[in-house]
Amino acid sequence: MAGSGRIRVGLVGLGNCFSGLIQGIEYYRQNPSQKATGIIHESLRGYTMHDIDFVCGFDVGANKVGKPISEAIYEEPNMVDWIPRGSMPATGAVVREGPALDGVGVWVKDRIRPIRSGKTDEELRAEAGRALSDSGAEVVVSYLPVGSEKATRFWAGACLDAGAAFVNCIPSFIASDEKWAAKFAEKGLPVIGDDIKGQVGATIVHRTLARLCSERGTRIERTYQLNVGGNTDFLNMKEQERLVSKRISKTESVQSQLGERLGDDQIHVGPSDYVPFLGNKKLMFMRIEGRQWANIPYNMDVRLEVDDKANSAGIVVDAIRLARIALDDGLGGPVLPASAYLMKHPMRQMPDHEAKRACEEMVRGSGGGGGPAPPA
Repeated sequence: MAGSGRIRVGLVGLGNCFSGLIQGIEYYRQNPSQKATGIIHESLRGYTMHDIDFVCGFDVGANKVGKPISEAIYEEPNMVDWIPRGSMPATGAVVREGPALDGVGVWVKDRIRPIRSGKTDEELRAEAGRALSDSGAEVVVSYLPVGSEKATRFWAGACLDAGAAFVNCIPSFIASDEKWAAKFAEKGLPVIGDDIKGQVGATIVHRTLARLCSERGTRIERTYQLNVGGNTDFLNMKEQERLVSKRISKTESVQSQLGERLGDDQIHVGPSDYVPFLGNKKLMFMRIEGRQWANIPYNMDVRLEVDDKANSAGIVVDAIRLARIALDDGLGGPVLPASAYLMKHPMRQMPDHEAKRACEEMVRGSGGGGGPAPPA
């Protein structure tokens, strides 16, 4: 069954990640000869990135609320500037106020400058529901800051109320939580999550090399992954209390690829520090220590340098289209192949090549994808 029509998408948290996604789609529109670079799937059941319409947005920044999405993505503290501001086509969709709840950490509140309208959370929930319904949003994507547990649950509930699929790009567990998964399954609405993998990011590289070592018969004894960056994501993560779910998500993603689970004191995976001059550049330092034939030790060190937002946008553009395909097919609950392939903390982990194959089978209509996970 071929895809038809447009994909109407609502955005939650118009920070650097959405700026990179929206500017990237415009880059490919302006440079069609580059479509072979940076895109995993140019078409998914007939849907391309150019079928995506951003119909509503929500944020808490006083300098973003009330502005068209095409303008808000350039406001501070956003740093993405791949398309000159004057070259970005104007959009009619306006950014609306969302509830702050726990979405604004102590380190970033002076950079974000939350709007102070005096509206209650109940008023904002009613407004959000009307905005999603009036805009016809079919898929809602959340890029809230790490640690936004209450805010993520707010938007998951708003999706259930409005009848929209939910793509949760942060490590607040919705698609991988049995209770929330059951709520989406009961409503017949797809949910993809949790915590987006980069296209060639720190965790996907770590997973791949860890699995390679295990499959080649070596024993990994200890490993670490340290990440530093200079945007508000990393500034927000200086607040250690906000990192509990992030560390779980990244660590379990790597553990799932090992032949033998490591002890908690033998593995460390997670954000490490904020270096302002790095901007959107992210540096990853990874080390694996192990033993091979005749118990002889080996080790490897990897340094990865990437643009954090390009890494993310190359994945979420598939997540949006897979969520729409799941809607087309009437799938409710966690979309397991998409979650396993695109997210660090799905309800059930799969090897990446198997998850990619399962996604493509789902797109062809020859595989399942929704509902509670079967036993591992």
